[in-house]
Amino acid sequence: MNKKPSLVTKSTTKKATPSALLTTLTSSLLLGLAALSNTALADTDIAEDYKGSAANVDSRAPIAALSKLTSLDNVAPLKMTVPDIEHFTTVSGVPVSFVRTTALPIVDIDLRFNAGSARDGSIRKQGFGIANMTATMLTQGTETRDEDDFTRAVETLGITLNSSAYKDMFIVSLRSLSDDEHLLPAIDLMTQMLTEPTFDEQILARNKARLLVGLQQQKQDPGSLASLAFNKALYGTHPYAHPSSGTLETVPTLNQKDLQDFQNRYLVANNASLAMTGHLTLAQAKRLANDITNNLPRGKTAPILPEPKPLTQSQNIHIDFPSTQTTVLMGQLGTKRATDPIAQQQQTNFAVGNDVLAGGNFNARLMTEIRQNLGYTYGISGAMNPMLARGPYQIGFSTRNDKARAAIDASLGVINDTLEEGITKDEMRLTTDNLKNSFPMSFASNAGINGLLGMMNFYHLPDSYLKDYVSRIDSVKLAEVNETLRSTLDTDKFLIVTVGADDPWQDKGDSAKEKSANKKTGR
Repeated sequence: MNKKPSLVTKSTTKKATPSALLTTLTSSLLLGLAALSNTALADTDIAEDYKGSAANVDSRAPIAALSKLTSLDNVAPLKMTVPDIEHFTTVSGVPVSFVRTTALPIVDIDLRFNAGSARDGSIRKQGFGIANMTATMLTQGTETRDEDDFTRAVETLGITLNSSAYKDMFIVSLRSLSDDEHLLPAIDLMTQMLTEPTFDEQILARNKARLLVGLQQQKQDPGSLASLAFNKALYGTHPYAHPSSGTLETVPTLNQKDLQDFQNRYLVANNASLAMTGHLTLAQAKRLANDITNNLPRGKTAPILPEPKPLTQSQNIHIDFPSTQTTVLMGQLGTKRATDPIAQQQQTNFAVGNDVLAGGNFNARLMTEIRQNLGYTYGISGAMNPMLARGPYQIGFSTRNDKARAAIDASLGVINDTLEEGITKDEMRLTTDNLKNSFPMSFASNAGINGLLGMMNFYHLPDSYLKDYVSRIDSVKLAEVNETLRSTLDTDKFLIVTVGADDPWQDKGDSAKEKSANKKTGR
């Protein structure tokens, strides 16, 4: 049985006395009554409307009463201004996207390379984990500063300086105060880690030992087991198939030369893009961008990744795991990141339809049926993850072992019904309103803006990707949403991975045995 760690927090708030609580409650009640009274006097027509509508509301159905809120019928159209993006290129040829913000004295910098774990095999066959280890060790010592000195300098400045490797990309990010006293030394540390890392062999040995412990612990996590099996089965021999962190077999083989070769091949100017957001002038941004990239080797652009081959039939994989719960991960090959307006509109169409089908909210069809109506799980959701090559579409949930097959069948039923009948106009409107009204939150902070800039620059997306987002949502049509769902999803080619004590595909009748198909890959 899985045990989840408990999170214990301590409150530092002083306990109020009974008399203080009574005084507070009494004051709040009086203020609330006064506010209600003032509102009623200010707008007696609205008050009368509510009196009339209240008579028709069933007090046993409070959710139904929510639809009577007249204020929801008069919401003004969304008005917003997207960030003003400026573009330039550094002396070394790195494209830069910059947004000036002056609300806070902070600067966020995001340097991305087309150099994720999908490139591990190009450095050395079966060299899985090279990109991840390179990212780990960039901040663990340079020719100028050893590991302790580098860490001390970062902490003294109070900056955030990180490097991370994902499937597609390798990211070096910096957040600092914008004054020269903090920012200039921070930029110096960033350039040091990019151009003169030592990849010390003793630290590498320590990192490998720690990583191996973490990989062993993954064997006790059903979610990790399901994800690893899903990617391996879905992608086969494609570079996306292996985990970014490497495996128990490949991590011990990582060496200093692997990391140096990866740095020299992929952490180069012709393979980079830069995003900057913060309290800077354009002139300052240009000077800093050149400081960061001037010492990078020119190098070459990474080659285009191959496209993975989709499954040609359904495949069911079960992994035995001692647990009262079965973790389920189902899905298929999805789409790549759209870069032209037509493909972007199609991805928007799918996003709307999928939010109705498998969004994480309680209005989604899968959540309504599988959780609320059938009680099989606490939560179920699905999402598309587009990348440079076709990313995965995945739906995930956990349920009792004895309910796993029923929950899977019910989920497939909801998906197939949605594909056959389509979503409704009301569902589409609710989703488009939600997407539009939540959109400004994506650039409500420096970090949010810079994350968008970095993503857009990495995938070579035009500014219209951001500026036309609301227009793309407004352009959504019901028939096109339903057609996009049908053309994208095919449950007859779904990969379904289960991790639990009982195999849901055994002893369930002839149809289940046929579906299992002896775990054929279907390629």
